[in-house]
Amino acid sequence: MKKLTEEQINERLEEMEGWEYADGAIHTAFELENFKEAFTVMTRIAFEAERLNHHPEWTNVYNKLEITLSTHDAGGVTDNDFEFASVIDELIG
Repeated sequence: MKKLTEEQINERLEEMEGWEYADGAIHTAFELENFKEAFTVMTRIAFEAERLNHHPEWTNVYNKLEITLSTHDAGGVTDNDFEFASVIDELIG
C-alpha cells in the first residue's frame, strides 16, 4: 500500500466531515449518548477492523471516542485508512 501525499490526503478530507489530518494520520472524535453507546460503536468498528485487517488507534472516556488512522507499514496515510474512515462514518451515521 502506497503512502498518500499531504495534498492527496487534504483533497480527500474535503469530502469527509469531521476528519482532519495531523501528525501523519487522520483523526476524528465522536460524542455519543453514554458509555454503553460508545462501547457498542467500538464493538461494531472492531468487527470491521478485523474484516479489513486494519486496526485503529483509539481512546474512549465515558461517551467520547477518539479515532486515529494510519497505515504503519506504509509510514503514513493510505487508501486503506480512507476506506476504513468511510466504514466508520457509515457505522456511526
